[in-house]
Amino acid sequence: MEKLTEVISKISEVVWGIPLIVLILFVGVLLTIRLKGLQITKLGKSIKYSVMNEEGGVGEVSSFGALCISLSATIGTGSIVGVATAIKTGGPGALFWMIVAAILGMATKYAEGFLAIRYRHIREDGTTIGGPFAYIEYGMGKKWKWLAKTFSIFAMIAGVMGIGTLTQISGITSSIENVFLTSTSKTINIFGNDISLIAIIAGLVVTICTALVIIGGIKRIESVCIVIVPVMAISYVLICILLLICNIKTIPSAFSEIIKCAFNTKAITGGFTGTLLVVIQVGIARGIFSNESGLGSVPIASSTAKTKDPVRQGLVAMTSTFYTIIICIMTGLAIVVTKTWLPETGNEGVIITTKAFEQGLPFPEIVSACLLMISMVFFAFTTIVGWNVYGVRCLEYFTNYNKIFTIIYKWLWVLAVFIGPYLSIKIIWTTADIFNAFMAIPNLIALIFLSGRVSKETDIYFKEGLKALKLEEQSDDSMC
Repeated sequence: MEKLTEVISKISEVVWGIPLIVLILFVGVLLTIRLKGLQITKLGKSIKYSVMNEEGGVGEVSSFGALCISLSATIGTGSIVGVATAIKTGGPGALFWMIVAAILGMATKYAEGFLAIRYRHIREDGTTIGGPFAYIEYGMGKKWKWLAKTFSIFAMIAGVMGIGTLTQISGITSSIENVFLTSTSKTINIFGNDISLIAIIAGLVVTICTALVIIGGIKRIESVCIVIVPVMAISYVLICILLLICNIKTIPSAFSEIIKCAFNTKAITGGFTGTLLVVIQVGIARGIFSNESGLGSVPIASSTAKTKDPVRQGLVAMTSTFYTIIICIMTGLAIVVTKTWLPETGNEGVIITTKAFEQGLPFPEIVSACLLMISMVFFAFTTIVGWNVYGVRCLEYFTNYNKIFTIIYKWLWVLAVFIGPYLSIKIIWTTADIFNAFMAIPNLIALIFLSGRVSKETDIYFKEGLKALKLEEQSDDSMC
């Protein structure tokens, strides 16, 4: 197992090396320039659109429902465990680079949402063909279909073997164990590992709930996400705000530490010995994991929205990164002000955030831990069901809507959730990072290729309106 972990870690270091980091940042900067800082200048409008459904649109779910599905997939363990592991590995400065990645990623997410509607196809049964595989094939041309297929393969694997299942169920069981596990808790030896009965029961419950939701399809997933996501996101932010208020005197020093450590690792306390490259690498990798900008997942949900306006949906899509980074900032500040990330504490993963809640909130430790556990369970569960939409849509595209393969894939998804608690946490997170990188590359290539069309048609829309944009769409040539 140690050798396997070492091999996977080396692969992750290669794929998340300087080339991919440069590519992600390049795409974000390119789109920010071409869209004239739209993520800042149009932020107010995008937030307004995000809570207002468009009338007369065509699609499978409401615009708000599509946003909730995308948020369900992004506001998961990445916002709680991912932030904790980033700060643990890269120091407080990693949070700064997560924010940088998010700001640039908002322009990337706008382009993804725009292209998702611009190049989607609606089948006779009302289902949509949309996402990176669609805008690669229909936007870049048939000769690039191999790249669309490549994306769909990696996305299917990433969902069922990493970001959509294993990391989420691992986060759920770890947070529940952290609250309820005692020295007298019963354990069972499975695959050579002693697994607590608490983790086994929690895993079984989540597995059953997952099966009940995803077998019902996108409508049932929407109905679950549209209720859980807004309530839990707002509740979590309010809890973090309370924590920060209770520790308000340490906030200025926390901000100072974050900024200093983002550019000078010698300023980091607690015996951290990582290089500046590690800080940037970890911050960006975890930033992409949490907000998924450039990954190519969110445009699959965006393509299902009931809308006829690609610009509007692009603006709505970019708010998913905005909302996600707010939660990441809240988590990161809670960890930095309470210093639960320091090496001498011995804290790892979700325990870092749990200890931050226990130390920072004015409640008994068990109450604070339960608050985080509840947030973690709901965030991670909605990610499991939300990411299933992505995996299924990629499979449908790849197999030309073969229903048998779709059913098999959904049950493999359930199986992955079932076995997740019994796997190594380090292997799970590292594997998820690898497949995230593999699926991001085809999508980033497409965004570079189609960035000219995105910027031109966005300019037309804001100058002349949707009708002018529709006339422009009659031309199918792709512009770089």
